[in-house]
Amino acid sequence: MAGFLGRGFDSRRLHQVSMPHSLRFRLEYWKDGDWYVGRLPQVPGVFSQGRTLEELEDSIRDAYRLMLEEQPPPAAESSVQTKEIEVPA
Repeated sequence: MAGFLGRGFDSRRLHQVSMPHSLRFRLEYWKDGDWYVGRLPQVPGVFSQGRTLEELEDSIRDAYRLMLEEQPPPAAESSVQTKEIEVPA
């Protein structure tokens, strides 16, 4: 995720800093029966559904906000480190 949002991005600290008015993500969606189902591929684990595309968009925004709220803060700020690694495509 750091590659998408920038070096040093720490989603656990989003609620502690001044946020931009919005972030942009790509929504992938498909029909499953009568429901629109979607996910944010840049943010693993954020999935949702809605009866309309607009309802799906609202639901996926809520799912993203909940994901941010549920991330526990690190035990001690001084112990948190980051390192960029390479992953084969």
